[in-house]
Amino acid sequence: MELIFEKNRKGSPNPYFPKEDPAGSRKAGDVLPKGMLRTEPDDPNKRLALPEMSELEVVRHVLGLCRRQVGIDSTFYPLGSCTMKYNPKINEAVSRWPQFAAMHPLQPDSTAQGTLQVLLELEQGLCHVTGMDAVTLNPMAGAHGEWTGILIIKAYHDSRGDKKRRKILVPTAAHGTNPASAAMCGYEVVAIPGTEDGLVDLKGLEAALGDDVAALMLTNPNTLGLFETDILKIQKMVHDAGGQLYYDGANLNAILGVARPGDMGFDVVHMNLHKTFSTPHGGGGPGAGPVGVKKHLAEFLPVPFVKKTGDRYEMSSDRPKTIGRVGAFYGNSNVYVRAYAYFRTYGRDGLPEVGKHAVLNAAYVLAKLQKTYTRPLKNPCMHEFILQPTKEMLAKGVRTLHLAKRLIDYGYHPPTIYFPLVVNEAMMIEPTETESKATLDQFVVAMEKIAKEALETPELVINAPHSAVVGKVDETKAAKDLDLRFCACE
Repeated sequence: MELIFEKNRKGSPNPYFPKEDPAGSRKAGDVLPKGMLRTEPDDPNKRLALPEMSELEVVRHVLGLCRRQVGIDSTFYPLGSCTMKYNPKINEAVSRWPQFAAMHPLQPDSTAQGTLQVLLELEQGLCHVTGMDAVTLNPMAGAHGEWTGILIIKAYHDSRGDKKRRKILVPTAAHGTNPASAAMCGYEVVAIPGTEDGLVDLKGLEAALGDDVAALMLTNPNTLGLFETDILKIQKMVHDAGGQLYYDGANLNAILGVARPGDMGFDVVHMNLHKTFSTPHGGGGPGAGPVGVKKHLAEFLPVPFVKKTGDRYEMSSDRPKTIGRVGAFYGNSNVYVRAYAYFRTYGRDGLPEVGKHAVLNAAYVLAKLQKTYTRPLKNPCMHEFILQPTKEMLAKGVRTLHLAKRLIDYGYHPPTIYFPLVVNEAMMIEPTETESKATLDQFVVAMEKIAKEALETPELVINAPHSAVVGKVDETKAAKDLDLRFCACE
C-alpha cells in the first residue's frame, strides 16, 4: 500500500476548502498571533508538507489503513496476561461528554464538582473490590502504580527507622515490571523459585526471608494462570518477618467481585484499569494504575487527593507523611470516567460475574485444547492457561512461534508466546469473559486445524503467515542488519 505522500497529485481539486475567505468570515490574522502566520503562502519552499488529494481520496486511504489493523473490536484477541477484552461503547461515550472531556486540570475545584465526585466514588468502589482501606488515583499506568506502591512501602519502613530492609522478593514467573519497579526504587531484587506445579516454593521463600526484606511482590492468580493456594501461609511468613505483601493487579480480572487481595493479606495493590475496568488496552495508552493500601500505609499515599467537606468536593495535599507527587496532575481522569461507568453498569451483583466467566471461558478452552497440545501444568487454571507444542510437532520443526503466526491466517490475533520464561515454548491464552461460546468454539477449531497441519504439512505452518499484509520475516537478519534513522528535531 502506498504512503499518502506517494499518492500526491499536484493540483488535485478539493471543493470543500474555498480559495478565499467567505464574506464576513474571520480572517486568520484575527485568530492567530502574527508570528504564527505564513507571510509567503505561495512560496513552494514554505508550504505545509501535505499531499494534495481530495477529501474522498484521503478518506479511502485512511479506511484502507484501518482495515489492516487488528483490535478487539475486529477479532478474538486471546493475549494471555493482558486481558484484551471488549470495552463497552457506552463507557467510551460517557468519557467523551463535554463535561468530562473539556475539563482542564488547573481549573478551580468549584467548577469541577461532578468530576471530583466521580473520582472519589471510584476510589471507594476500588476499595470495595480489593479489600483496601484507601486508594490513590495518581499513578498513570500499571508499572507506574508498581513504582508508587514500592515507594509507599519504603516510606513505611523508613518512618519506623527500619532502613536495613533493602531487598524485594519476586517470584521467577513474575511480570518483568516487578523487578524493574523494585530496582528503580533502589532495592535489591531476589528471585523466589516456583514448584513443579507452578506455585511459590514455600521453602525457597522461607530461605529468602529475613530482617532485610522489605516486601514480596506477588500476582494472584499468578503469571502462570494459577491460584496461589498457600496465599494465607505466604502472607503470614512475610508479615512474621516484618515485610509487606504487594499485589500486582495485572490478573485482577480473574477474581473481580469474587475474592479480594485485602482478604488474602496483601498490604498494597495496584490495579490496571486499562485491563480490568474498561479502557482500550495497548497502543501506548492511555493507562491508569491506581494503588490501594491498608490503613497503616494510608498516610504515605501520594498527593493530591479528593476529599469531601460537607457537600463540596476539593483537591487536597494535606497529607504530612506523603511520598509526594508522582505526576503533574491527578492521573488520567477520562480513564477513570470509563472505569466509573463500568462499575455503575455492572453493579454490586454484576461484577462477580466478570471474574466467574473469565475463569469459566479459560477452563472451557483448556479442556478442549489439552487433547491436542501439551499441557505443562496440571493445577486448575484461572483466567488464563499455558499450552506447548507436542513432542511430535517439535520433531517436525514446528515451534510455538510458528503456531502463533499460522493463527493469523485464520483471522485471530496470536496469544502471548514464550512467556513466562520458566516454561519452554510457552503459549499463554486468555479468552476473557466477554467472548461467547460460539467464538471460543471457532477458535478451538482453528487451533485443532493448525495442530493437524503441524504434523501433516509442517512447512505450511513454519512459513506462516500467508494472508497477512506482512508475511514471514527473517528475524535474525532484522536484528543484525538494522535500518535505523535518527531525527534531530529543533
